[in-house]
Amino acid sequence: MSEARRLIERYRSPASSSVPSKLSALMELERLRTSDAVAFLLQVLADRREPAEVRRQIVSWLRNGDVAHAFRARAADSLLDVLRDDLSSDARLQAAQALAEFADLEGVVPTLGAVALDRDESPDLRYSAFISLQCAGPSEACVEVLQRLSQDDLLGPSAEKLLKLWRL
Repeated sequence: MSEARRLIERYRSPASSSVPSKLSALMELERLRTSDAVAFLLQVLADRREPAEVRRQIVSWLRNGDVAHAFRARAADSLLDVLRDDLSSDARLQAAQALAEFADLEGVVPTLGAVALDRDESPDLRYSAFISLQCAGPSEACVEVLQRLSQDDLLGPSAEKLLKLWRL
């Protein structure tokens, strides 16, 4: 049995049902970076029945940009799902921050832009989405979002400064 399989079994075992036990297994899986390990981590992230602390750990790992190229699109999709639909405001905030690492992928900039522009969202979440857009750099899609955002009461001044910094 591979090391990844052993850790996945450990994670799933009844003896590892506590959050600290699950986190311990996840952190070992994160270090492996094998296809089995990454696929399992993304599966856990997508499962809203998993403890919030466990899912936050995976988002934190994704935020560090250590995802193999083959898994980047799937990781971004998982983070986008958390950002769009998760009930936990903390998970959504972390997903918005982590998406900066994936801004070059389809759907990321428009979703971050929609969150940053949504006045019904919390200021913290909107600002996190804005910061991820800033990290994305001056792509056409990002500039378009920032131009729209420049009219916003909360983030408009920051968007204008960023556009000037980018000389646009």
